[in-house]
Amino acid sequence: MKVTIFDIENWKEIGSTLARNKTRTFLTGFGIFWGVAMLAILMGGARGAEDMLRRNFAGFATNSAIVFPNPTTIPYKGNQKGRFWNLDLTDVELMRQALPELEVISPMMTTSGASFKNGRFAYSGNTWGVESAFPKVMTPKMYSGRFINDADVANERKVAVIGKKVADQIFPTDPDPVGKQMQVNSITYTVVGVAGQTSVVSIGGQIDECVLLPSSTFRRAFNRGDKIDYVQMVAKDNAKIADLKNRIRHLIYYRHYISPADDSAMWLMDISEEFKRLDTLFKGISLLALFIGASTLLAGVIGIGNIMWVIVKERTQEIGIRRALGAKPRDIIAQVLSEGIVLTSIAGIAGITFAVIALGITQHLTTDDVSVPRFQMNLMQAATIMVTFIVLGTLAGLIPSIKAMKIKPIEALNDK
Repeated sequence: MKVTIFDIENWKEIGSTLARNKTRTFLTGFGIFWGVAMLAILMGGARGAEDMLRRNFAGFATNSAIVFPNPTTIPYKGNQKGRFWNLDLTDVELMRQALPELEVISPMMTTSGASFKNGRFAYSGNTWGVESAFPKVMTPKMYSGRFINDADVANERKVAVIGKKVADQIFPTDPDPVGKQMQVNSITYTVVGVAGQTSVVSIGGQIDECVLLPSSTFRRAFNRGDKIDYVQMVAKDNAKIADLKNRIRHLIYYRHYISPADDSAMWLMDISEEFKRLDTLFKGISLLALFIGASTLLAGVIGIGNIMWVIVKERTQEIGIRRALGAKPRDIIAQVLSEGIVLTSIAGIAGITFAVIALGITQHLTTDDVSVPRFQMNLMQAATIMVTFIVLGTLAGLIPSIKAMKIKPIEALNDK
């Protein structure tokens, strides 16, 4: 008996065998379908989930940090605990001189509740005082125009980069307000750019809802002197923020008479550590996905093996008759295996299709202006899953097939 993929009678027989017990075939096929779908969703969804978490820090330099002053908690040199203190421009200059490992040191000033106006249109939000190096720490999304530059800061220019939401509110009829004038607390500024937030995590508010001014202009407009709210920094490629923490702390504490033991008086937010935590988290998630996927795969393979055992048992007499009529062992093995392969292939393709649709819907629902999470599975991954399932399913059906081959015609005919 010759079995080939072009043998119509062979395909009819496979269909007839699988249709003989519809409930069993459906449940086994559903097990394969679900196993393939879950494995595909895990493989395709892991990267998308990682992209969604990384979205929180999108735009942040991976080797960056932010320094905030906090009230002291330890009395020191005549100063009581609970003392409030401020970072200032002198701290910034000292850090630039003493810490050559830092590529960027950018002071930041913020204020809330400022009034933004353009004629009869008004909006209230935060105002930031920034330097030209700001985008090297946290990259904004520029919709139009440019960012604050060194000349703006040096000349105390009355220019502003406005957030996208601010632009929509006070310039509702103007698709590009660059070059137009607006007021911040009754002072007139020229709009030079429209920007937006690229990350979910924000410090002092979302860029979309803020107006950014040159730091020098901000200090004069809001009478801030040399006081700043916090310092952003980026380390050079050959340096790590973690190795600089103690030097930064010592430099600042010494100037402001803060106890060296007062760890709470300054908060250094190390963005690089957050990225490391994300990497560690997703290594764990990848291992978990691999374990769950392997378990699902094993369950599907066992299901294929079980149905092959049942099919061989039910067809004992039929197989005996075929042997008596001259069927070769390889024909028996091929016939039994082909039934498992067909069932695996159909259910597997359905599982892959379901996973692709589910991942596509998830990607659509999670896409925003910041990023498009990669909830997707490439052709190679899909092919790998299918081939793996078919190969392992074939191996699972091999033992029942060999058992069928060894059935003696006389014993099979007497089987009840």
